[in-house]
Amino acid sequence: MTASISIDLFSDFVCPWCFIGGVRLEQALAGLASEVTAEIAYHPFFLDPTTPPGGVSIPKMLREKYGADPKQIWARAEAAARDSGIALDLSLQPMMYPTAAAHTLMRHAEAKGTERALAAELFRLYFLEAVNIGDATVLAGIAARHGFNHDEALAVLSSESELELTREAAISAAQGGIRGVPFFVFDGKLAVSGAQSVSVLQSAIRQAVAQAAPSEPPPAV
Repeated sequence: MTASISIDLFSDFVCPWCFIGGVRLEQALAGLASEVTAEIAYHPFFLDPTTPPGGVSIPKMLREKYGADPKQIWARAEAAARDSGIALDLSLQPMMYPTAAAHTLMRHAEAKGTERALAAELFRLYFLEAVNIGDATVLAGIAARHGFNHDEALAVLSSESELELTREAAISAAQGGIRGVPFFVFDGKLAVSGAQSVSVLQSAIRQAVAQAAPSEPPPAV
């Protein structure tokens, strides 16, 4: 008999460690398929809430912030990605785009049951194919593969009230104490921060399942 678990995942689509963490979570769940079924709820977090509509140059930003060659900064994430089967070359995507629209699309994908596939594609397109996931028209085209029609998606992505709901959710996450992503919460009880290994995530899942399991009744006397 398999146990059921809820997983809250806070992440951002322009965060390479979130890409890695999401892949590792899927690998962890695949390895536990005979033990656990999971419902994943995706929550917005802004790696840089000040990113302008046209995006910013990542190499330029890193040089100004750290005074180092971006390739040296990227090396650790790229190595971790390779270990997880991701052919990540961070030099292929030179721009960081705002992600409120992408997260808004994710919120609406929940009702369609396509969040997991949509999240995986957004990460893949942004990091591996250098797609501008801050562009509403581009996102509407992506959404058409995940249960939306083009006009429906464009209406959601163009709605300032919908975008504001997403921004409020991201602010709430930051105000709630989340400082870095990916951030996982298993069954509302056990929190794990960072792109941890598959084995660490599996251990956390098993621990959360064990905490949720009803205790054995005392033997009859």
